[in-house]
Amino acid sequence: MSPRILRGWSDLFLLVSLLLFPVLVLIIRRRISSKSQLPPCPPKLPLLGNLHQVGSLPHQSLHALSSKYGPLMLLKLGQIPTLVVSSADMAREIMRTHDHIFASRPSLMTADILLNGGTDVVFAPYGEHWRQMRKLCVNHLLSTKMVQAFRLAREEEVASMITKISQVSLSSGVVNMSEVLNLFTSNILFKAISGTYFREEGRINVICKLIEENIIILGKFSVSDFLPSLGWLDVIFGVGGMAKRVAKRWDRVLDEIIDDHADRSKEMEEKTDFINVLLALQKDENMEFSLSREIIKAILQVTIRILVTQVMACNSW
Repeated sequence: MSPRILRGWSDLFLLVSLLLFPVLVLIIRRRISSKSQLPPCPPKLPLLGNLHQVGSLPHQSLHALSSKYGPLMLLKLGQIPTLVVSSADMAREIMRTHDHIFASRPSLMTADILLNGGTDVVFAPYGEHWRQMRKLCVNHLLSTKMVQAFRLAREEEVASMITKISQVSLSSGVVNMSEVLNLFTSNILFKAISGTYFREEGRINVICKLIEENIIILGKFSVSDFLPSLGWLDVIFGVGGMAKRVAKRWDRVLDEIIDDHADRSKEMEEKTDFINVLLALQKDENMEFSLSREIIKAILQVTIRILVTQVMACNSW
């Protein structure tokens, strides 16, 4: 290669270096400034981050770390940056001043599978869809009109509960108030959801079993929730497969309930319950968003899950 060509390449390299130097300086400054603005973070391991510092009792581990690194602490749980707040003042600042930034729940693989991609009001990310779902619940499912619509059902259940207490107290003298109140609560709430008592239809046992499996699956460790780049390992561990099998069973149960309402629409048109309201809104052309069957099932599953979980918790007292 001639000296002239070498000199040309060296001049080009010098020119490119001069042009890129300010850009490199700007990138380095931004990285330094961004790091300086982040909360303190304990030393991390490659890939795992701070996962090794969260033991079997996370609340104690986080308390020990916050005592050392302060009330606002940044952890890397695998590849996921996680802000740990352990101060009332900091929590107030986040929950009030910056609530729209921290409003969304973290996306969980098992929750996405079990709840149709997080389309319900609980796991849906903060945004237009969540606002529409919240509006639907407040204005249609939990409105004053709906509460008043179930006044007769509440009065009937109260009368039935008092009668049962009276009969049991006269026969044996011992009344299991937890059992009586659980039955009272579940009957009213199931009546509000489906317009009938699930206990009479034999579905309550199936639903309770599905709820138990939901709790187990949601409590399992999912690799993709912390290490998205290694999410394929969930296939080996079988967590995703378990969630999909339970989701299919949920679909069958909820489809049966919805289809039953659709088939009996003429008989039940004067009766008000969550499913009838949702089916009516689905046909409403004035709705601001499309209320698909999958969204209806996600709303029902979360509502039933919360209800049955409360009843199951009461039964364990």
